Order: sequence, then structure tokens, then C-alpha cells
Amino acid sequence: MERVVFHVDVNSAFLSWSAVRQCRAGGEDLRRIPSVVSGDPGKRTSVVLAKSIPAKVFHIRTGEPITAALRKCPHLVITPPDFTLYSACSRAFKDICREYTPTVEEFSIDECFLDMSGMGRIYPDLTATAHEIKDRIHRELGFTVNIGVGSNKLLAKMASDFEKPDRVHTLFASEIAQKLWPLPIEDLLFLGGATAQKLRRMRVNTIGDLAGIDPQRLQAVVGKSMSRSLIASANGIDESPVTAERPRAKSYGHSLTMEEDVKDAETAGRILLALTDAAASRLRRDGGKAGSVSVQIRSDRFQNRSHQRHLPQPTDVTRRLYETATALFAEMWDGKTPLRLLGVSLTDIRNGEGEQICLFEEEEHEQERQRKLDAAVDTIRSRYGRGAVQPGSVMTMKKPKKT
Repeated sequence: MERVVFHVDVNSAFLSWSAVRQCRAGGEDLRRIPSVVSGDPGKRTSVVLAKSIPAKVFHIRTGEPITAALRKCPHLVITPPDFTLYSACSRAFKDICREYTPTVEEFSIDECFLDMSGMGRIYPDLTATAHEIKDRIHRELGFTVNIGVGSNKLLAKMASDFEKPDRVHTLFASEIAQKLWPLPIEDLLFLGGATAQKLRRMRVNTIGDLAGIDPQRLQAVVGKSMSRSLIASANGIDESPVTAERPRAKSYGHSLTMEEDVKDAETAGRILLALTDAAASRLRRDGGKAGSVSVQIRSDRFQNRSHQRHLPQPTDVTRRLYETATALFAEMWDGKTPLRLLGVSLTDIRNGEGEQICLFEEEEHEQERQRKLDAAVDTIRSRYGRGAVQPGSVMTMKKPKKT
């Protein structure tokens, strides 16, 4: 059976999703004017998350500070990110994809792979089916996607990166010499900039050059393992399956670079609570419990420290995780060094395990109360968005004193 894989990629996802909402509210289409998705331009951490095609004319780059983007284009329109909206749009386009095949792998919030192998009996012209999916997403949801159709995941993703937006491109094994090999070496999927420079120095300038290189010559420069991987990719070889099952997370964490340095324990405690609450919520969603908690801090001089502690028993209760996080923080921080970043990670994840019963009735009753409270908060957020309930408004917690 011939293998056929689709890669569906939303064009300028965050910008497009924000534009659709604004258009439906009667506003101007952000996709047709110089615009970006970014945070407050007055904050030092704000960067360009997405940009419109007209913004590219001003050489605005994703990831650059919004202040730099404004210098390039003073009349740039800035819209703030809305991850609740983005999650809803992501689910919507992937739901359409699942109508065509049961095997849809979520690659990122704005990308997915579809295994269409063997679906030719239902859809005789799979390229036409890709056009149908693309057009349905545009018609029903209001934003555009590119779809790459290929013999495997590598070729499908490479094809989806061809000319944009709102296009379908194919890259089958029979088309590699024509469509893949003439491309510059930097276009090869997952090839890093440093490796590309090494290849250029070897006069390997195109993907075709790499595909036909002497393996021993390449191995001497990049090593045996990478050599095999690069040559396989350049020849369009990829055996990785499209899997609909999301791999279990090995950790759950969040970190935050502050707009202003944190200088007091009360502010740090509120931030730690928000970070722990966000990680614990995701942990519970996946049915896991954490056996360890770690806290990371970064000073205003970019000095990093971290502490980790194993829990007596795995848990998913926000309060218990937060108490451990604040104790770890108190061990690390001297109480006066300004902090630029705080982070919390939940590790040693156990799935499907029960939690040990406490010997003391009062403590067990309190743990059960916290579990119910967490469950209620999770339910409200799933219906009305994460901002519907903030952690400080539903929990009263005493932070451990510094010892």
C-alpha cells in the first residue's frame, strides 16, 4: 500500500485567528494591513509573535522586540495575543481534518499530520481531497491553511512550506529530484544554522548536493549519527509513523520573565502560585500526579539557580505542590537580589496511580477538600476559559516562613 501523508499548516496562525475575530466584529482585516500579534509595546519582554504579509514589506521578523518593529513601521497595528481563542481555532480546524481520517497527529497548535494511506478507496484523488479540506477550513472557519501532500511526514511538511498562502503542494518520492534537491541546504527540515554553515564550507549548497555526498566525508565533519540522518532526510527518507495518540508528558512546567524585576517575597509568592496552578491544571487534565517539584530563578544579572524536592507521595493537588514550590524558593532566594525570571516544573510523573491515604482524618479531609476545589476550578475554566478563575480568588494559602 502506497503511503500518503498530509501536513496541514495554518498560515500566520495567531495573526489570522485574531483577524477573523476582528472581521466578524466589523473591524479591519489585520491580514491586509501591516499588523502583528504582540504584547504591550511599553513592556521590555514584548516580542512579535506573528505578522501579516504587508508587515513583511517592512522587514519585521517574528521574535524581534516590538519596539524594534515599531521603529521599522511606526503605523504598525498591534493586537494582543489571546490563547483561549487560539486553542478554540486549533480544535476547530483539526476537527475538520478528523472527518477525513481517524489518524490525525497534533504537531503543534497550528499544525497537524493526517495519515491518508489506504484512503484512496474513499477519496480516489487525494490531492483533490487536500484542496477540499483547505477550502472547507477557509469557508467554515475564515482562515487559510497550506497543505503538503507527500510520501511521508518529512516530505509532506517540506511541501507545505512551499509557496504560501492558501495552497496545496505535493512532494512524492518521484518528485524529489525536481522539487526537493534544487532547494538551498538551509531549507532542509530541522537543519540547524551551524550545521548549514559547515555544509556550505564543504561546498554542499543544495539539498541535492547533500543527498549525493560521500557518507565518509560528511561523517568526518558532523559525526556518524548526524551524517546518516542528514543523508536520509536529503533523500526524502522518513519512516516515522503518524500517530493520533499524544505522547505522555514527562514534565509540566511554566516560567515567566517579569516585566519588572521582583524584589519582594509577596510578589514572588503570587507568581509562583500562578505558575504552579497552571502546571497542576495541565497535570490533572492528563490524569497524572507529580512526584517531584523544582523551582528555577534568574537574577537581574542573569545568574540561574534551581532546587528540586521529591514529594513523600505523588500528588496533583495545587496547594501541596505550591507549598513545596514556595519552600524551595525560600531556600534559594536571599530576599534582596532582584529576580528577572521565576519557573516551576512538576516532574517524576506517575499516571494512573492512586494517592496514599493519610493516617490522620483531619489531614485527609483537607486533602479531599482541595481535590474537590481543584476539580471545580478546572471545570469552570474548561467552560469559560482560564481567566474565569484566578488562583488567588479561590485559595487561601499560607506561605512557609523562610528558615
